[in-house]
Amino acid sequence: MALSIRLGDARRRVEITRALDRDALGQRLQADRYNAAYALAQLDEDAWPDAEFFTCDSPNGESVVCHSRGGLGNATTLAGPADGISAILNLHPGYPSTFVISDPRHVDALQTVYTARRITRMMRMLVTRETFRPNNREAQPMLGAHADLLNRLYNAEGEPVHYRREHIANGCYWGVVDEARLVAVAGTHAIGRTHGIAILGNVFTHPRFRGRGHATTATSAVTAALLEQVGEVVLSVDPANLPAVHAYHKLGYRQVGDIIEASATRHTGTLITAVRRWVARRRGPDGEREVVST
Repeated sequence: MALSIRLGDARRRVEITRALDRDALGQRLQADRYNAAYALAQLDEDAWPDAEFFTCDSPNGESVVCHSRGGLGNATTLAGPADGISAILNLHPGYPSTFVISDPRHVDALQTVYTARRITRMMRMLVTRETFRPNNREAQPMLGAHADLLNRLYNAEGEPVHYRREHIANGCYWGVVDEARLVAVAGTHAIGRTHGIAILGNVFTHPRFRGRGHATTATSAVTAALLEQVGEVVLSVDPANLPAVHAYHKLGYRQVGDIIEASATRHTGTLITAVRRWVARRRGPDGEREVVST
């Protein structure tokens, strides 16, 4: 699929492709390894059927868009130059509602296609087997059978959260018990065993039990379990949440970048997108590649 776009005063031709070569995608995503960790995890054989990848070659480099379904629900991961991201999303915007993970430079391209309920700039942090410093306090692994317990905890502040048994069983979740009840938990968004990277998340402590170090204990336990499977673990944290940032530093995490996270709803209609693709294919030289002028 080829796409012509105008960059400044010059018209340049770029190429958009539905990417099917996992090895090539893995090599490309190494340049954005930590910010695009979720997309890298989608290259695992079991996750691959639930993902669609598109690439765009522009004068500024190669962009990648991954639309996937998994532990986050619908997710869209963006990597590479913003002009290529915009070109892909205008033809292949993905799901009606999605959770977007991207570089901060993609905000304008994101907003041409999506209405974001909330765009949050987060700090990306990394730990490795060499830098990890566990706190060695007691935590326990969560199993699929604990799904109801976890849902009650996650809903403690009224947020509608529902994890199924398979989410827990297929991920890596550890919890902390205090006063004979589950009060804190940490888990995973994805584990990319092929490329040796996992994304830790879903860290939560019951409001009544905060300030006791329970979230750090759960995070430490999950990190230790993940580092038995992969060499690197990343997480994202609000940089304004200084206690959390400090706790992650104590465990050996360090900042490796900034990302944008957004809950987004597509505002380009299905019909409009379909017409754009139909016109683009009509302009293509072989009926398969897509050519668009802007």
